[in-house]
Amino acid sequence: MYYLLAIGLGGFLGAVSRYLLSTWVQRLGSFPFGTLAVNVLGCFAIGMLWALAREREEFSPNVQAFLAVGFLGSFTTFSTFGLESLYLLRNDHLVQAGASIIANVTLGLLAVALGRALVLRFL
Repeated sequence: MYYLLAIGLGGFLGAVSRYLLSTWVQRLGSFPFGTLAVNVLGCFAIGMLWALAREREEFSPNVQAFLAVGFLGSFTTFSTFGLESLYLLRNDHLVQAGASIIANVTLGLLAVALGRALVLRFL
């Protein structure tokens, strides 16, 4: 039961955090910077969590569920990324769509690796 409550609370906090951060960052322009920011930050954070939880065994299963499944699961926005990409494609913004897709995937993967590497190096 605590496991499910941890996921629910993390999901609530992650969703609110995603909304606040992506709305704030999106003021930079028409490119989906808000979605990119939360996806890259979420990937970085899950890389760090992965290293701490799996390599260092720092967190209990409930804390891992709260952070990874709940908070980061609702903080990152793959579904929004998909919707925004399709919107850009349908409106003939091919360069922006391609840039968004490449940036989210590439920077996301790099952020996971960087987050994990930083934790392993400094802890």
